[in-house]
Amino acid sequence: MEQRKAQRFELRLPLEVIRKGSRNLSEHGQTRNMSSVGVLFEPDEGADLSIGEAVEYLITLPSSPDSADQVRLHCLGKVVRLEQTDGIAATLERYEFVR
Repeated sequence: MEQRKAQRFELRLPLEVIRKGSRNLSEHGQTRNMSSVGVLFEPDEGADLSIGEAVEYLITLPSSPDSADQVRLHCLGKVVRLEQTDGIAATLERYEFVR
């Protein structure tokens, strides 16, 4: 029986981890699914993240074909789960839209 707090949506969107704790990064990957409280993503390379660690990431949202502007979701959260299949689950505690 599913006991999640929020409905998940299967979305494959570009993601970039830009900060781990107080250290700047630039690690790319893509989301596997998202909800209003978190994201599950796959890093392109083995990301060195630990459970409980603060993380800052950007998700690039799809834009309309006639728009040249990229809309990104700038998110703050923490790592809550590391999966054996290279999936990393992080909370979505604060966010803002960025152009």
